Amino acid sequence: MKAVIQRVSSASVKVENTFVGQIKGGLLLLLGVVKGDTNIDLNYLLKKTIGLRLFSDKYNNMNLSLQEVGGSVLVVSQFTLCADTRKGRRPSFINAASPDKAEQFYLKFCSGLEESGIYVEKGVFGAMMQVQLINDGPVTILLDSRNP
Repeated sequence: MKAVIQRVSSASVKVENTFVGQIKGGLLLLLGVVKGDTNIDLNYLLKKTIGLRLFSDKYNNMNLSLQEVGGSVLVVSQFTLCADTRKGRRPSFINAASPDKAEQFYLKFCSGLEESGIYVEKGVFGAMMQVQLINDGPVTILLDSRNP
């Protein structure tokens, strides 16, 4: 699994000009499920997301986790993170998991965050979405469960 995590002041996602998810303060997480991903990959990404110290303490050092600051997460499915761009100019998405498996892992990931006490908003799996954010920092982190 792959994720792009951005610390945000706010983030929202629209489908057909209707807001389907929005948060104030927390993380925007773009999630890609790769062919062959297992629960090991899912659990790695969950633990990392929950535990990453991306938020500032009273000394303005990034020492606090999402749970410690009571932040929210907006999770958006993003199969294009699985793109292979090594050949030619058109990305290949052959490495992306099938839509059925990807949606199952996407929902499990969101549930895992919620079970940890984190407030989660979601995009709409498989839909064309417009994502807006105010990146706080900016702080952007890349995670890949196959390259821990």
